[in-house]
Amino acid sequence: MTPTPDAERPDDDRRPTEPSTEPPTVPPTPDTEAFEPDAPTEVLVPGAAAQLFGPLTADPGADAADDAATDAATDAAGAAAASAGRAPRGGILVQVTDFVRAHRLPVAIAGGALAFALLGSAAVAAGAATRPEQAVAKASASKPDSTPTPTPEARAVPAAAAAPGKVRTCSVADRAADGRLGQMQAQVVNAATGEVLYDRGGTTPSRTASVMKVLTSAAALSVLGPDYRATTTVVKGTEPGSVVLVGGGDLTLSRTPSGTETVYPGAAHLDDLAAQVRRAWAADPSNPPLTKVILDSSYFGGAEWHATWDPVERTDGYMPKITALMVDGDRDDPSDNTSYRGDDPVGRAGDAFADALGGVAAIERGTAVGGGQVLGTVASPTVAQLVDKALIVSDNTVAEMLARLVAIKVGTGNSFEAINAGVLEGLAAYGIDTAGISVVDGSGLSDANAVPPSYLTRLFVKINAREQNLGVLMDGLPIAGERGSLSYSDRFSGDNSVSDGNVFAKTGWINTGYTLSGVIRAQDGSTLTFAIYALGDVGDDAKQAIDTLTTGFLLCGDNLSNL
Repeated sequence: MTPTPDAERPDDDRRPTEPSTEPPTVPPTPDTEAFEPDAPTEVLVPGAAAQLFGPLTADPGADAADDAATDAATDAAGAAAASAGRAPRGGILVQVTDFVRAHRLPVAIAGGALAFALLGSAAVAAGAATRPEQAVAKASASKPDSTPTPTPEARAVPAAAAAPGKVRTCSVADRAADGRLGQMQAQVVNAATGEVLYDRGGTTPSRTASVMKVLTSAAALSVLGPDYRATTTVVKGTEPGSVVLVGGGDLTLSRTPSGTETVYPGAAHLDDLAAQVRRAWAADPSNPPLTKVILDSSYFGGAEWHATWDPVERTDGYMPKITALMVDGDRDDPSDNTSYRGDDPVGRAGDAFADALGGVAAIERGTAVGGGQVLGTVASPTVAQLVDKALIVSDNTVAEMLARLVAIKVGTGNSFEAINAGVLEGLAAYGIDTAGISVVDGSGLSDANAVPPSYLTRLFVKINAREQNLGVLMDGLPIAGERGSLSYSDRFSGDNSVSDGNVFAKTGWINTGYTLSGVIRAQDGSTLTFAIYALGDVGDDAKQAIDTLTTGFLLCGDNLSNL
């Protein structure tokens, strides 16, 4: 198994390796050709008129003008029937005529309205039958495609299936039926109107894979703000000749020499911190030689590895043990996004710091005592930079760092168990109902996470609008054919390359599902938000099926049918 160049379990996240919801039932379109004489035609008009005028009685004294209005209504009804492509049926017309002549003016008014409605319906039906729109245009291929792409279905949609006020005719039924999608859930929303255009199990909470990083990032931007930095500090120890290295949750801190670029742009370096400590130590002549380093990683508590994570994720290089003190995300190779992670992140950091200080004879674990003299401090990249890293290459380490810092900031705790309440409190600022959401980790690696696609489509409406600090998140998303995990050769290739530059979305990939959620700039000029989950026993080719369905959404735009 050869890992992809993506970062932490690059959702695309990595190597190939539920709940299914039936599509919403659409009421059948009434069949006007099957409208028999014993159907409730003679009741429809009186019922409508009765609601407007109350009980109707015959008026023997009505004048000729009333009769003329009645005749006009009757003639209009016949004309409407003719325009719909069928001959008037004598039985029905006789009953209608008798009735309206008995009730005259009120019925004439109501009958005219009915005839007008029938004319409109006939026009819609005729247009759908004789001038079906081309549902999806054939995309031109600009990239090789090793995976066959299903041909989009093009058909007219009956008026009864459309949302009120608009008949949408562009179907993605063939694309959505692709078996590679497994147990598929999806939702599409028009970002400008908020209207749900397409829904398949959209309100059912399910595992998100690395799309969870969108929620984690949004919570961090709300709670911490885009300019927040985590700090690593060294304070003077209580024992002579000792200092305490206090981890502040910066998992990007690097053991490489200052000026070296690691996988984390803007990372702080231990040699800078060590130089500050040496200067501060030497400034006090009463200090004995510095011989001991104490390692304090108590800022994070609880288990270092979540019970639902497969241990292979650590050895394959996608996730470290989560501690408040580590260097380079605990990678063997600080320059490689996907690199083996060790078994003792705190120990690796302590060894590197001791080497940078020089002359250290002992390294121990402990905690700093409050009020100790600060000898040096360095800061992580900003939350805005960390969000970009978490999204663009799906960095698990940064996502877990952000989730834990959010929980600490809002006061829910510093362990895995505190993440759910912390992230949900951070998301509350966006005013979207979080009912049913369960946040087990910050990265989405756990298949115990649960988020409905409908939450993501609503959140992405706000992300697209750049509300509050969410513009940072929008700017960090992968872009089809251009940036991050959507720019690799196995994404949006072949006919799907028509989406290049127009799909901004977070990828997700765990052993039990593939996901994609974000924003589409559709061909008709509309902006859509979407979420697709392909869950269950799915393989690597689920990515291409997801891309094909997403491209269908892009081609349909606001004309997307829910059938």
